[in-house]
Amino acid sequence: MAAKHSAATKRDSRTATPALKGIGGQASTAEALELDRLIHERVRLGIVSALAVNGSLTFTDLKDLLGATDGNLSAHARKLEDAEYVTCTKSFDGRTPKTEYSLTDRGRSELERYLDHMEAIIRTTRDA
Repeated sequence: MAAKHSAATKRDSRTATPALKGIGGQASTAEALELDRLIHERVRLGIVSALAVNGSLTFTDLKDLLGATDGNLSAHARKLEDAEYVTCTKSFDGRTPKTEYSLTDRGRSELERYLDHMEAIIRTTRDA
């Protein structure tokens, strides 16, 4: 099995794309192509982007903005909560439950890192 892994590694290194230039230096191909999968998913990127611009939004506002279903938004928001990218505050407006989301400092930092990474990929692709 080690031989197969070694052969695959050699093949990958021969066919690998050139490393992308990262911010502050040269990154390896694997690092350059490795995006934050937590943020990269469309709905989760929409959530953190909307929260970065608006500060905080209710569940209903996010659902309408992203065109997501209740279950879909809830599942993606929970993953972001678990990673401590967003916080969720539940309260009542009269008798109506209200769920509000905000971006944490960690979430803002990870979004900035993700955007920097995407910009580096775009620059490298355009310069090619």
